[in-house]
Amino acid sequence: MELHFERVFPYKGVYLNGLKSTLKITLFSLFGGLILGILLSIIKVSSIKPLKLAAQFYTSIFRGTPLLVQVFIVYFATPQLVNYEIPAFNAAVIAFSLNSAAYISEILRGGIEAVDVGQMEAALSLGVSKKDAMMDIIIPQALKTVLPALVNETIALLKESSLVSTIGMLDLMRSAQVAMNATYLAFEPFLLVAVIYYILVMILNTFAGFIERRLKRSDRY
Repeated sequence: MELHFERVFPYKGVYLNGLKSTLKITLFSLFGGLILGILLSIIKVSSIKPLKLAAQFYTSIFRGTPLLVQVFIVYFATPQLVNYEIPAFNAAVIAFSLNSAAYISEILRGGIEAVDVGQMEAALSLGVSKKDAMMDIIIPQALKTVLPALVNETIALLKESSLVSTIGMLDLMRSAQVAMNATYLAFEPFLLVAVIYYILVMILNTFAGFIERRLKRSDRY
C-alpha cells in the first residue's frame, strides 16, 4: 500500500481554515454552554420547584436526543419557523451551546452538592446574601471539584464539532472531504484530520493537568 500525503499537502490552507472554524465553534459553544449551564445548575439546587422541574426537563430533552438532530432542527427549521435564514456558524453555536449546557449543568450540580452545606450556612450567618454566597463561595469550589469533568465535556464538544460538516460548514472534517474529493484519496486526508484532533485533545489534557496542579498547590497554602 502506497501513501500519497504529498497530494494532500497542497490543501493545507483548506485544513487551516477548517481548524479555525472548529476552534471558533468549540470556544463560542463552550462559553455559551458554561454560562447557561451555571444558570441551570443554580436553578436545579434552588428551592423553587417549578423552575427546578423546567431545568430538569430541559436537561432530559437535550441529553435524550441526538446532537445531530438538534443541529438540524436549529439550522433547517429556523427559516420555516421564524422566516430567517440562519447562518451555519450561528446555528452550530446555538445547538452546541444548548446541548453542552445540559451536560455542564449536571456536572456543576454534582459539584455544588458536593460542597459542604455548612459553608453556605456560615456565609449566611455572616450576613452574606445567598446569591453572593453561591457565586463567590460555592460555585468557585464546585468548579475546582468538577474541573476534570469539564475538561472531558470540552473534549467531547471539540470532537462533536465535526457534525457541522453536515450543514455545509468548512470545519476540519469538511476540509478532509474537500481534499478527498479533489485527490480521490480517503485514507490520507482523514488520517491527517485524526492527527490534528488528537493533538488538540492532548493540548487540552496538558492544560487541564497544569491548572489542576496549580489548584492543588494553592490548597496547601
